[in-house]
Amino acid sequence: MRRYFLALLLTGLLWNNLAHAQNFKTVVDQALDFAERQSLLMARKYEHQPGVLPRSFEAGKSTISDSRWWCSGFFPGSLWYVYEHSKNPALLAFAKLYTARVEREKFTTDNHDVGFMLYCSFGNGLRLTNDTSYKAVLLKGAQSLATRYDPKVGLIRSWDHNKAIWQYPVIIDNIMNLELLLWASKQSVNEQLKKIVLSHADKTMEHHFRPDFSSYHVVSYNRQTGLPHKKQTHQGYADDSAWSRGQAWGLYGYTYLYRETREKRYLDQAMHIADFLINHPKMPKDFIPYWDYDVPVQTNTPRDASAACIMASALTELSDFVDADTKKKYMEVVEKQIRTLASDEYTAKLGENGNFILMHSTGAFPFKSEVDVPLTYADYYYVEALSRLKKRL
Repeated sequence: MRRYFLALLLTGLLWNNLAHAQNFKTVVDQALDFAERQSLLMARKYEHQPGVLPRSFEAGKSTISDSRWWCSGFFPGSLWYVYEHSKNPALLAFAKLYTARVEREKFTTDNHDVGFMLYCSFGNGLRLTNDTSYKAVLLKGAQSLATRYDPKVGLIRSWDHNKAIWQYPVIIDNIMNLELLLWASKQSVNEQLKKIVLSHADKTMEHHFRPDFSSYHVVSYNRQTGLPHKKQTHQGYADDSAWSRGQAWGLYGYTYLYRETREKRYLDQAMHIADFLINHPKMPKDFIPYWDYDVPVQTNTPRDASAACIMASALTELSDFVDADTKKKYMEVVEKQIRTLASDEYTAKLGENGNFILMHSTGAFPFKSEVDVPLTYADYYYVEALSRLKKRL
């Protein structure tokens, strides 16, 4: 009899776990379905406005950009992800249309955002279509990005402005653009590109991160010695604070660096950053962080959904490389984030919010720029996280 009741208990637990997993899969599928409908509305909105790309929606008005804005590749990338989910031919046509609007950035050498611009758009396009013209764009873009590397410093320079303050500024965001170079090094058998990536990643680990594995936003290097002369913030609360999106960039960056190189130091770094974020005393219970982890929290302190989306996508992938207990911990966090983001609290109603998917992101709080608004990169990393989860559930 005792064995009978034990068997019933175990069976019940198994069914509960299966039902919970199935329920979360439904959340993910429904979120992707909504992303498709909202993205189609956005795509039709600017279909006949050549060169236009969505950026945000503030004070009841849409804000747009051309390809020069660092975010230009994110909406095309979102279209590729939702197309991958639904195989809707209308989405395929729009993904191609908006991706083409970013092509001229393959010649960009005056900033480090070429990876964001091209790898999110043309990279996803190549992955899903194997269009050889996309490969050519990416290879040229990688060459352009590599021109910003100075072997004396050992890093890719992020910005060219504020030369009176910064000799050679490198921001934590730059870790994201290395993925394009890693891809190009494999495609063209160019070991120099890989050496650039490893140098940048290692020096960033050495000089950007503090003992607790939080990171500075901006580190400026002396061009002669290759050593830091300033460590500051540009978009965070304070020079020594942990700007939320910056921490998520680091997590994401070292996760894919491990995936592509299998260098254990990058896996260790990603896991340390994950621990810092998950266990931070100011991390809300739903794991949607405030815009900076060190900002004094009040009832109206803005959250940053974009940081949560980047973190969710990164943790989903990082869970593939860790032991079972750590994987469970990471995926519990991801599930809380996605359930919250997919709720009415963060997901817009169809046709509202300027046709962006998510609400409540923070761009640059110190400049009062894009505060508590939708952002195109929040949507991108959200649909990427959903796409990654769909393949794993």
